[in-house]
Amino acid sequence: MNNNTDNLRLLVLDSYSEIGKKINQHLNVIREMPQDNNYVLDIENPRFNNGEAKLVVKDSVRSKDVYILVDIGNYGCSYEMYGHTNIYSPDEHFQDLKRAISAIKNTADRVTVIMPLLYASRQHKRKARESLDCAMALQELQALGVKNIITFDAHDPNVQNAIPNLSFENFYASNVILKTFVKENDVDIKKLMIISPDTGAMDRALYYAGILGVDVGMFYKRRDVSKVVNGKNPVVAHEYMGKDVKGSDVIIVDDIIASGDSVLEVAEKLKEEGANDIYLMSTFAIFTQGTERFQKAHKDNLFKKMYSTNLSYISKEVENYEWFEEVDCSKFIAKIINTLNSNESISPHLKGNEKLIALINEKVKKS
Repeated sequence: MNNNTDNLRLLVLDSYSEIGKKINQHLNVIREMPQDNNYVLDIENPRFNNGEAKLVVKDSVRSKDVYILVDIGNYGCSYEMYGHTNIYSPDEHFQDLKRAISAIKNTADRVTVIMPLLYASRQHKRKARESLDCAMALQELQALGVKNIITFDAHDPNVQNAIPNLSFENFYASNVILKTFVKENDVDIKKLMIISPDTGAMDRALYYAGILGVDVGMFYKRRDVSKVVNGKNPVVAHEYMGKDVKGSDVIIVDDIIASGDSVLEVAEKLKEEGANDIYLMSTFAIFTQGTERFQKAHKDNLFKKMYSTNLSYISKEVENYEWFEEVDCSKFIAKIINTLNSNESISPHLKGNEKLIALINEKVKKS
């Protein structure tokens, strides 16, 4: 039973339950509420033996401002179907999201979807006779009556053009990641470089470089367009463009680390060019092909540490690796929710963090 008296509510799907609890705690601190105050709605998400599901919201949402939190990348969720255990796919998480919306849309005052890892974000443009999954998904959410969509580091933010009449906010976790990095490492920032592993990550790399006040370089992926492997053209070579990295510490930044092929090959190239310590930073580390290559690369001193957020699922195994640092973004999400619920401008959350910049300037003075 929800014990809160104001209009804010969190509908936390199973895929985001752990982070949802942290967000609730941060909201209580931000709003100066007792720690036992609960914004989280009581829900059930049962499945029948044939795999069909439904979602039941047990608390009233009449005239409430509801924020639905879902992680479509959480492969730690499972269910029983015909006697077999099935791992949730992004499609099934998205279907549960639609169930949640349909359960409350007629009575809630406003429904906001917080989907940090945007569903089908890598299928955002059409190259041939193929589906436009991300655009279709966003239009589905609009048709269901969603008022706002909050995501992080969208693979291509231009996909919001599919829903021009709907509020779509794309946040970056860069400030939170950099703050953790600067606090934990005694790095001479003046000798640091930011590297983009491909042209698509260049805007992100420029953002990091702008905050730190350092130079930036980029690799160009030369692909074999005559072949398709695992749904994409294989990379033939990585060509570097930028300042000499010899003697520099380097940060390689990307939005998603899936197989890890690109970032590890780029790290290898940088080591060959004389780079010193190499750090990997990503918003989402989904490790679609396991972590064995990263284990070996770290052992071979190819990179020193990886920083990634808990915006999407990180397994306990990965959390315990010495080379992996999980960056907690639950407080950041809580601030966004509180700002929206208060009908205030979210622009400050989209810009550089003044505290982070002050911390970096202090580091530069000491170096």
